[in-house]
Amino acid sequence: MANITLKGNPIKTNGQLPLKGSEAPDFLLVDQELGEHSLKDYQGKRKLLSIVPSLDTSVCSTMAKKFNDAMKEHPEVVALVISADLPFAQKRFCNQENVENVITLSMMRNKDFAKDYGVLIEDGPLAGICARAVVVLDENDQVIYTQLVPEITEEPDYESALVHLLR
Repeated sequence: MANITLKGNPIKTNGQLPLKGSEAPDFLLVDQELGEHSLKDYQGKRKLLSIVPSLDTSVCSTMAKKFNDAMKEHPEVVALVISADLPFAQKRFCNQENVENVITLSMMRNKDFAKDYGVLIEDGPLAGICARAVVVLDENDQVIYTQLVPEITEEPDYESALVHLLR
């Protein structure tokens, strides 16, 4: 269990992010067209998992847009923005904000992703959705970088995540 804060108030997640050097847990998430995707769908590419509570919040929106901008020049990697938002809301967000260089995926059918990655918030007003985190995987789905953002209203360290992703 990890301790994070929401506006300075302590909240807990169900576990810890996967350890660097470990194999990333597989997942089954839903895209904007209601299709299911697993980790193997992105096999052979470095992957950035941008894990956010909801794209309907300003920090999550900013995070998605910053990673979207960073991906414009890097088709050799994939950035996945994962949230509890319904795919319809994710699609609306992407269309309204011209976000087209990241793939949004939803936990709408189950919360296994959040549980397996240790980011499921267990208490407080955001219980049941994801904490803010970034996980970078290599081409073989080995974890090479993680950051659980300690204060959920703050942005992650974009530079460190991108340095690991784009080496």
